[in-house]
Amino acid sequence: MPENNHQAVLRFDRVTVTFGDVEALSGVSFEAFEGESRVILGAAGSGKTVLLKTALGLVKPDSGEVYAFGENLTTLSERQLFDIRSKIGVLFQEGALFDSLNIQENVAYPLLNQRSIHCAPERVLPRVEEALEFVELGGTLEKFPSELSGGMRRRAAIARAVVTEPPLVLYDSPTAGLDPITAHTIIALLIKERDVKQTTTLLVTQRYQDGNLIANFRYNSKQGRLEPARNGAGRAMPTTFMVLRDGRLIFEGSQDELEESKDSYISKFVKQRV
Repeated sequence: MPENNHQAVLRFDRVTVTFGDVEALSGVSFEAFEGESRVILGAAGSGKTVLLKTALGLVKPDSGEVYAFGENLTTLSERQLFDIRSKIGVLFQEGALFDSLNIQENVAYPLLNQRSIHCAPERVLPRVEEALEFVELGGTLEKFPSELSGGMRRRAAIARAVVTEPPLVLYDSPTAGLDPITAHTIIALLIKERDVKQTTTLLVTQRYQDGNLIANFRYNSKQGRLEPARNGAGRAMPTTFMVLRDGRLIFEGSQDELEESKDSYISKFVKQRV
């Protein structure tokens, strides 16, 4: 676990969220620290997406408290939440690009619509171009989402999530529905963003391979590629794995601890490292 001298960017304190008679989250507590990666595993309906929405203040807890950057989200007005959300990048499921906007307009959207960003009009296009180059999608500014492949759309959505250079980025199933090669490319971009920008990363996934890459590889800026981070070398903060079951956080720990678990539910998400 991270040492106490690191700042908690996101903290859940006994958070419970209910929809009708169903507890989507039940007494969930954890802290995500500056520069840390967290991989959140769990079956469909286990509460993974609800956790991310709660972290954004889009869902209010029925009990417990959520803190982001030291602010208690449960006490903030919607206007105040806008300012907090400007510090959080989000990749929604399936990318969620606006079909009626071209790629330039999609990626520019946070810069133009988040009041606290204060991006000068003449800086919008350069920042959009920089974000698209970062995800290797230069030259797609005028294209519409329907003209891109699934993997390219996901990369454009990553560009939109990180164009404001947020210190915290939430990724909701970024590789869902993608072939293994494209999925690897997407996770490589997440690692690149984490290591180049020093972002705190929360990754929701059902693919253990995604978590394995996040935990064991780093981006070498000089070489422009991923390389193994042996024994954590080159990573200032570790990767923490979390497992949700029926809204409860039933596991929180390292990859080694995860793989050593004898719990049959947890074992379903663990595959041999490659």
